[in-house]
Amino acid sequence: MTDRPTNPNRKLAVTAFACAGLAFGMIGLAFASVPLYDMFCKATGYDGTPRTGAAPKAIALDDSMIVRFDTNVSSSLPWRFQAESPQVVAHLGETKTVFFRVKNTGTTPSTGIATFNVQPSLMGGFFVKIECFCFNEQTLKPGETMDFPVVFYIDPAVRQDSNTAHLTEMTLSYTYFASKNGQPTAALATTGGTDKKSNF
Repeated sequence: MTDRPTNPNRKLAVTAFACAGLAFGMIGLAFASVPLYDMFCKATGYDGTPRTGAAPKAIALDDSMIVRFDTNVSSSLPWRFQAESPQVVAHLGETKTVFFRVKNTGTTPSTGIATFNVQPSLMGGFFVKIECFCFNEQTLKPGETMDFPVVFYIDPAVRQDSNTAHLTEMTLSYTYFASKNGQPTAALATTGGTDKKSNF
């Protein structure tokens, strides 16, 4: 019995098809990785990303933590931006509301969206946002001023984690960027040290 000769063209076609499938799979994974990573960070508090969730069910503790606010605006966005207070004292498990004031100092309407994180980054898993202006983009008319709320609480479980049990303060930091389709524009988001502190 003799072996049937293999068809080199068929082998080549199978290999090409497999390579094309792998390439398309990798492209799809690359596009999906950013939103998946963002969802993972918001759900777990990884890398200093505050969690999002509903109002706390536990009773607030007598223990508290100082929450400081850091506000910045991209140099390409003509806005001013600051918290109503530079810091607040939040009891663990207590729902707090803090307002942030934003003003368009430019001569044309502009749209922005805020990125955010917390420091130290370990607090990302315990700082829970119930409502935040940073979830959506905002459009302001020339000279328009608006106040936006952030509603949050600090999970009392922060005292049960040996890495965070000793902490007495944290910083919530926001940076406003010009936005397009609900996302910070890439050109502005990569400008690095061009952000400016904003005061009224």
